[in-house]
Amino acid sequence: MLDVEEIVLREIRLPLVEPFQSSSGTITDRRIFLVQVIDKDGRVAWGECVGGDAPNYSPETIDTCWLMIRDYISPRMLERSFADPREVYPVLEENFLGHNMAKAAVEMAMWELAAQIEGVPLARLLGGTREKIGTGISLGIQKDPQTIAEKAGKALAQGYRKIKMKIKPGKDIEYVAAVREALGPDAPIMVDANSAYTLADMETLKQLDSFGLVMIEQPLGWDDVVRHATLQNELTTPICLDESITGIEKAEDMINLGSGKIINIKPGRLGGFSPSLAVHGLCQEHGIPLWCGGMLESGVGGAHNVALASLPNFSIPGDVSPSARYWEQDIVTPEWTMDEEGFVTVPLDTPGLGVTVDEKRIESLTIMAESITRGSEPLRSRR
Repeated sequence: MLDVEEIVLREIRLPLVEPFQSSSGTITDRRIFLVQVIDKDGRVAWGECVGGDAPNYSPETIDTCWLMIRDYISPRMLERSFADPREVYPVLEENFLGHNMAKAAVEMAMWELAAQIEGVPLARLLGGTREKIGTGISLGIQKDPQTIAEKAGKALAQGYRKIKMKIKPGKDIEYVAAVREALGPDAPIMVDANSAYTLADMETLKQLDSFGLVMIEQPLGWDDVVRHATLQNELTTPICLDESITGIEKAEDMINLGSGKIINIKPGRLGGFSPSLAVHGLCQEHGIPLWCGGMLESGVGGAHNVALASLPNFSIPGDVSPSARYWEQDIVTPEWTMDEEGFVTVPLDTPGLGVTVDEKRIESLTIMAESITRGSEPLRSRR
């Protein structure tokens, strides 16, 4: 029985090893929003909210998510008990539109709590079958084609099994050409536009077909499936939808309209594990391959992604990068690592996340915290 007594919200800051630039902007320090779910027996489960500073990738931000979790989500978790983690998402959806990132942070922590109670790894509770998962790298937009080609070459030499390049108008064709020339014709390269293009850019996007890319991710509007169908009809390269897939209905629309051929599932963006499992099942039925993307998560969010990516239809290497890719020091032990062949090992010998959350480090990094308990008002503490 999932019987929650307290939910603690925390914001910490972690500096990135190097700035990360996409078409949405540049990040140098990551605001990280962690959620602790504590049950009546004192068990502590962790979630991570993937909202950003500004509503440029998604309408949600860390600040809107904090409000939603404090005022709307936490009361729903504290006023009842759950026999199964699958019961949580329907409760969060009842008369509560949107705010998937806020819902996901708590919903995924509830799954981790259930894994602890059942004494099983989170990956196995979700239905995961893999012991290792292929790992790709996401490279931000660089100052010139030579720089991105050098970084891509180093990543391939390190063992990464897929090279993802961020692109935007003006930093696309020359940059992709440089990487393809440097890495050779067989290297697994893809591009991610984060909705930076429109159908007016059709001729530019059609030029990408000549590079033998694994996929073009989310070239058009963040909530669009109709125009992506028009574009996919003109391209030989598969389109992958990310931001457009907000639930199983949008995944069904993509399949029915032919808007894309691949889906990137980010559980922290999709609303949690339950909607992710639903999309996984639908895509498996229709032969649509999946991969698990990243949102510059700490090792906590990374643990959730690794667990989900162990499911059978995640057949394309995901952005489940080792901790050292982004952080000088992560907040979990052991930190996430990748072997020489580009695989991350799924932790299957420990119940729950499979890594230990460094609570002392998190406490030292906390700049704001808020506790919500049964029958009490939220108690906020700023540092």
